[in-house]
Amino acid sequence: MTESDLLVRVRKLLDKAERTVNTHEADAFSRKAAELIAEHRIDPERLAAVEVSDDLGVTEIELGRGAYVRARLSLLQAVADAHDVRVVFQSRRHGTVAMAAGFRSDLDVVEVMYASLHQQAASQMATERRQTGAATQQFRRSFLFGFAERIGEVLGESQQRAEQLAADQPGQGAGRDARALATRDREQQIDDYAATAFGRVRTARVPSAAQTGGWGAGAEAAGGADVGRDRLPGRKAIARPANG
Repeated sequence: MTESDLLVRVRKLLDKAERTVNTHEADAFSRKAAELIAEHRIDPERLAAVEVSDDLGVTEIELGRGAYVRARLSLLQAVADAHDVRVVFQSRRHGTVAMAAGFRSDLDVVEVMYASLHQQAASQMATERRQTGAATQQFRRSFLFGFAERIGEVLGESQQRAEQLAADQPGQGAGRDARALATRDREQQIDDYAATAFGRVRTARVPSAAQTGGWGAGAEAAGGADVGRDRLPGRKAIARPANG
């Protein structure tokens, strides 16, 4: 990352922290920005002068190694799908890395939101114990798969509600058609960029089946997860679930 890229990223994180109405998310964005400012000794006056633009790019997200990799990928995919971001993964010597392609503003949100949700899930998984180490690992892995799937459903339901509310507004006919056309054009840009950035992609084997009890516990935990936020102007809103 160049110095200019770093400044832009920190500025975006600070802007998102100010815009969101979700306290948990604002804290996550602020913490990440503070870490980068401290690590790179960034002058706050330089941040104020940064002009933020939205372009296409790729972000790499470490998924680690071991039994939980595919479940982490499932959670990342659920968040990415809700934010118009395309994801593939690659096994490397040090572990598995996910590569996410999309507009920079969406990539920043996906990266921070995934980290936040993974932390929420991991803190609850850590309290789960079974009779043996192997049984505990299987339960926790299944928990994370269930958590990820329910998060995807929650985000999808929230999108549908937001889109329906927009459609119900009086005099929105022409505007709705224009937004739909702009959305299709934007999605095509992302697909074209991802195809070029990723190159040849192979379909991965299906992960082994999840254990029912762990999956259900994870899905239930996801119902109370902190996922609320306001989206960028003109984009689809993702609201806090009604039971959250």
